[in-house]
Amino acid sequence: MKHPDIERILVSETEIDETVRSIAMQIDKDYSTGGRFCEPGREPKLVLLCVLKGSVVFMGELMKRIGLPVEIDFMKVSSYGNLSVTTGSVNIILDLHRKDISELDILIIEDIIDSGRTLSYLVEYLKLKGAHSVRTCTLLDKIDRREVDFRPDYIGRVIPDEFVVGYGLDYAEKYRALPYVGVLKTEIYTKK
Repeated sequence: MKHPDIERILVSETEIDETVRSIAMQIDKDYSTGGRFCEPGREPKLVLLCVLKGSVVFMGELMKRIGLPVEIDFMKVSSYGNLSVTTGSVNIILDLHRKDISELDILIIEDIIDSGRTLSYLVEYLKLKGAHSVRTCTLLDKIDRREVDFRPDYIGRVIPDEFVVGYGLDYAEKYRALPYVGVLKTEIYTKK
């Protein structure tokens, strides 16, 4: 049932489930023996790195569908100056602290990418920390909002430049628990 603050459902619960299953199958293929991210003679040590808070729902569903052994970890970053406008700078609030980082094949899990600044920064940051490999996965991609040259390794859905919530995505900490991705009514986030 559609929430009264939602203008329309953009990605249904069923479509999300199909998308998550498809991404998980591709990850299994890519990180398995002979896959594009599996080096000969080396077993990948795959870590799903959730970018808190919005990505936790997506990562939870994704990890249940990946057949390969995976570990999980978390980072929290901020790139928003207020509730709806990005500042362009990235602040690390919760960092990844691992002694075995040089052995890790990190797959950053993000709920949505718009400007690309946060993910681009995190990829370089984790490489500088010494990660064996760093790749990215997003459920939603707003290509029209891209400000840097960045393309994630795994993309669930390309969506238009609209204010979306649900399935972990929020506005002022609301709507995360919606089982679908919906377009928020303009009057909700433009109230004075």
